[in-house]
Amino acid sequence: MKFVFFCHPPFMRSQSMPRFARMIGTAMQTKGYDVDYWAPQAHAHALFQHTRLAKWAGYVDQYLIFPLQVKVRLMKQAPDTLYVLCDQALGPWVPLVRHLPHVVHAHDLLALRSALGHIPQNPTSATGRLYQRYIRWGFQRAQHFICVSQRTQADLVEHGLVRAQTSRVVYNGLNYPYKPVPRQQAIQMLERAGLTGSAQGMILHVGGGQWYKNTVGIIHLYARYAARHAEPLPLWMVSPHPSSAETLAALAQVPPQGRIHFYQGIDNAALEAAYSVASAFLFPSLAEGFGWPLVEAQACGCPVITTNDAPMNEIAGPLASYLPLLQAGEDLRPWAEHGADALETVLTQDDHEQRQRRVAWAAQFTTHSAIERYLSIYQSVFANSTQAQVTA
Repeated sequence: MKFVFFCHPPFMRSQSMPRFARMIGTAMQTKGYDVDYWAPQAHAHALFQHTRLAKWAGYVDQYLIFPLQVKVRLMKQAPDTLYVLCDQALGPWVPLVRHLPHVVHAHDLLALRSALGHIPQNPTSATGRLYQRYIRWGFQRAQHFICVSQRTQADLVEHGLVRAQTSRVVYNGLNYPYKPVPRQQAIQMLERAGLTGSAQGMILHVGGGQWYKNTVGIIHLYARYAARHAEPLPLWMVSPHPSSAETLAALAQVPPQGRIHFYQGIDNAALEAAYSVASAFLFPSLAEGFGWPLVEAQACGCPVITTNDAPMNEIAGPLASYLPLLQAGEDLRPWAEHGADALETVLTQDDHEQRQRRVAWAAQFTTHSAIERYLSIYQSVFANSTQAQVTA
């Protein structure tokens, strides 16, 4: 069996999806399989890359030129090929291979849910709504899916209107072997990285600053906690520096004794040290596709406070503390007060045994187990698709 992985075009400058595709492809090559990567190249986009037409030129490359190239390539492909679309956002290419053995990896449907008006915190433009419907039109024609969570699997049916032959859940594996680091060693590692270590610990958040990371909510929660103490633990925000008026207004409400530090560009080793030193990890997201930091924190033994909504409660499991989902337009004050209560509880009740249990929970999320599940599903899909073609 040979694999062809459909990937995002390099001119989109996505980082996570190309890494995901290469991770799987490299693993399959290690197992002795032939692997090829197909992605649109910058033809029209290269002509307009520094203009306002760059995005539309990219669409020409993706949805006009690339499909023609794929049709030519398909005529030369061996019959023992499985076609893997590495993201459901590549849906418009599904019709090109729907009659052939294929699998689609589904990560999250947040953009589609926003386009359908189900996430008022993230309004979508008219062209964005049309684009998401176009993507959905494509992946609806797929017959086999691998989903990163049960929530994504459910969203495929509810919002994607997918009626697939098979849909399996395979949790992501950690892309770095996070583990607990002894406190003194971790503090030294942070100091070498230019971060001020804290012998008393700190409260930690890791995120990309997107709307669903609930940055404003986190700051309000911390402000409520800090107001209760003369010397509160500092809050480390491993996320972009604040710029929105709403975030700056929230920061202005933090009492003088509160300390919030924003950091970017922290490597995995320093992040592992931060998780190990942190007294609590705050991750009250409004939505996620998977939620990598939930597993990373628990792999280092750090207590987690997150949202009692899927997939956060699915991934963080029974060892996390949960806050209600902050609804659009809801008064932040009672939610933040409740969150500060939960934080106080975590800071006073955590112990060594609980930390060991968190490490054990996180141990199930390994790249090796994910790869083995992918391969098993790939083989099953290929075998069943081939058999169906023979009997048709």
